[in-house]
Amino acid sequence: MNPKQVQKYVMRYLDTTECQVLEKHPAYVTAKLSPDADRDLTGRSYYWSFVERTGAPPQTMTYTFVFDPEKHEELKAAKAVPPQGQPAPGGAQVSPGAAGPQQPASDSILGRYFGFVPTAPVARVPQDHVTFGSKRLQQIFNVARAKGRCVCLFEEPAREQSRAGSSMQYSTWLCVNFKAQFICDMKRDELHSLAMNLSTGEIVENFYPGLLERKLTPKLPAQAHTPKRTVTLAKAVTQLEQLLERKIKRYDHAWANEAQERLQEELARIQAYYEDLLKAAEEEEKKAEIQTQFDNRAKEIRWQYKPRVEINAVSSGIFHLDPMNAAGN
Repeated sequence: MNPKQVQKYVMRYLDTTECQVLEKHPAYVTAKLSPDADRDLTGRSYYWSFVERTGAPPQTMTYTFVFDPEKHEELKAAKAVPPQGQPAPGGAQVSPGAAGPQQPASDSILGRYFGFVPTAPVARVPQDHVTFGSKRLQQIFNVARAKGRCVCLFEEPAREQSRAGSSMQYSTWLCVNFKAQFICDMKRDELHSLAMNLSTGEIVENFYPGLLERKLTPKLPAQAHTPKRTVTLAKAVTQLEQLLERKIKRYDHAWANEAQERLQEELARIQAYYEDLLKAAEEEEKKAEIQTQFDNRAKEIRWQYKPRVEINAVSSGIFHLDPMNAAGN
């Protein structure tokens, strides 16, 4: 991912979690985190447990996410405070020890319970480099993966339909995105997006790309209702899994036979090597050590070369869509 793609992803995360963007620049963005984002990113579990116990209004943190560190440092240098004794941008003189106007202490827990609030220092906004491979970006990936594995969304009605005030009945679809991995000493991944209509039982392949062209919302729009389901979620998932299994069985699996041949060749090679070592060893203790090494090496080779297919559901969702639009388009 290049910096523009990283920025687009982070901005999408901030918008989804309802964070307040305070300053935006191609090189960075400063945002006041929402309670959900603060819980996910700051690691302040003790603070949030305190808020839950006392019912105090939460004070979320403000963060600066830097996408282009070099450009950000240049901007910081340009905004540096002028040297002491030289005119400030507003015409005022910056002198040693000069203090700004005193701000009234804000109402706080310390003030309410102890009657004294120490002078608050200038707030420092923490910043993180959010580049591809950084810990902060990986943390956002993990949060999005954990909270986005299963969603429930509704398609927004067309403007003409909203103005007419007519009621709309959705068609409900269960979509599961499967990841099929073909593994041996090489690896190939495939993504399969399968969906089933929970009212009719219709199955559509390659469903997810069609969702990208629809306007979806997590809230049920006015004058819209969902139909009665005739297919349970468990039954729908089972049928989608069976469909994918039948599809993969029809593949050409010559790669698995070739991998099995390479596995046998590697096992024969290390067996010949360790047999010579066993013959040369005189002590039983040494032979036992060599045999253990051979068993461990053979186990590693079987894990590396043995052909197998692994299928996992990486994400899923229930989508209530306008039946006037063709499913999957």
